[in-house]
Amino acid sequence: MPNILLDVDTGIDDALALVYLLANPEVEIVGITCTAGNVEAAQVARNNLALLELCGRAGIEVAVGAEVPLQIPLQTTEETHGPQGIGYAELPPARQQISDRHGVRAWVEEVRRRPGEITGLITGPLTNFALAVKLDPELPRLLKGLVIMGGAFNYPGNTTPTAEWNISVDPHAAKVVFDAYQGLPEDLLPVVCALETTERIEMTPAHIRRLGELAGAGRPEIISPEDPSGLRSTSDNPLVACLSDAIRFYMEFHREYDQGFLAHMHDPFAATVAAGAASIGTRLATVDVETSSPLTIGTTVADFTGMWKKPPNAKIVSANDPSACFEEILTRVGSLARSLR
Repeated sequence: MPNILLDVDTGIDDALALVYLLANPEVEIVGITCTAGNVEAAQVARNNLALLELCGRAGIEVAVGAEVPLQIPLQTTEETHGPQGIGYAELPPARQQISDRHGVRAWVEEVRRRPGEITGLITGPLTNFALAVKLDPELPRLLKGLVIMGGAFNYPGNTTPTAEWNISVDPHAAKVVFDAYQGLPEDLLPVVCALETTERIEMTPAHIRRLGELAGAGRPEIISPEDPSGLRSTSDNPLVACLSDAIRFYMEFHREYDQGFLAHMHDPFAATVAAGAASIGTRLATVDVETSSPLTIGTTVADFTGMWKKPPNAKIVSANDPSACFEEILTRVGSLARSLR
């Protein structure tokens, strides 16, 4: 059973990733740490607590970590994820409180408590983990594994022409993390889910309809590009309604930027990788991050052929199966939604 410490900036696709992990009985979520990214860190925590309560899983620790990047000003992206980070979805405040423990401290203490047992999954900026590594440089050796959603390799960025969002928000943190893995054994190197594979995970209205069917919702859950913007779900299933309202916003955003009426589900794919439920190929590489150039800051550069004469520090996902990924996610989440009716 994978024991996952989840670090997020929730975020619509982070939200689906969290729900998927909650729906997977083969996964134990050790804790959830929150970093600023899609929205501010405190809002990230509120989103996570509300989703835990909606899914009937209150009690998992939610800790706020870094509220700003290491060296540059914070940028958030409410235009992509909505003012509260979960699109059009509206959830009541959770009864559970945010943990008193700082998220960085949670990383260090949980990994130290269970050496060799915890897989880290980071779907937001790498700030929390970078600070944890600065506090305890042995963490990369003590983790069972690490999965990172971030970067773009020989592929256009989604924030600047060359940089992916999570890395762009805190490039200095990303550099700290990749540097920390230099020279480690191959089995400990982070698995990096970058844009060239995560943008293949295209969620469409058909997937939302399938989710409603798997949940046993009383009426078809239909999202259409012909709908007026901001239309809300009328599903009698609370989890289907929440996810539908969140993902509709995401689809409208993608359409506005000429990517089609769909949603790239970067983080749920990374969650399936961390859960051991994804069929993937990987390539060893030495990764570095640009931190000083005004033109290319946040760009991830991979040496696949050893030109730098440095040992690999990452395993970059090079192949994946979008159909199998959605089958895994929708089946799990649909089953959880059915249980909540």
